Amino acid sequence: MKISPNKVVTVTYELQTDDENGARALVETADESNPLAFLYGVGSMIPRFEEELAGLTIGDDFTFSISPEEGYGVFDDQAVTHLPIDVFKTDGVIDFGILKVGSYVPLMDQEGHTMRARVVKVFPDSVLMDFNHPMAGKNLHFKGKVVALRNASPDELSHGHVHGEGGVHH
Repeated sequence: MKISPNKVVTVTYELQTDDENGARALVETADESNPLAFLYGVGSMIPRFEEELAGLTIGDDFTFSISPEEGYGVFDDQAVTHLPIDVFKTDGVIDFGILKVGSYVPLMDQEGHTMRARVVKVFPDSVLMDFNHPMAGKNLHFKGKVVALRNASPDELSHGHVHGEGGVHH
């Protein structure tokens, strides 16, 4: 069996990105005790990630890199913006506990959609927030192995995600 649409794919991997000096830095690991299981071909993964895995079978190793353009996008300076500090009031009081530089804050837009933004700097009247994805502008370097592969169940196909071990329980 080969990786193709409507298969449940389970992989272990290490994800590295390039740091400021051009050296690779480990960002994430999915090992045997906590592998990544996903339904191939439903759009839950970066398209280029799936393309690189297409046709592999259980036991196959993989090593590939994904550019920012094919990953989480290039860093967008327009996505870094000042928000009035009043936005962070809870019961009339500004919650400085969540406004720590580097932390991610959940926010809601005017249509009720939730998003996360990183606190860049806190000013007396505003907060500079970065709405870019944390991996925007970064080359993604994957090295891993296909550890399991099976046909998706009818329920998984209708729900669009993996059930059971490594997936959703409902």
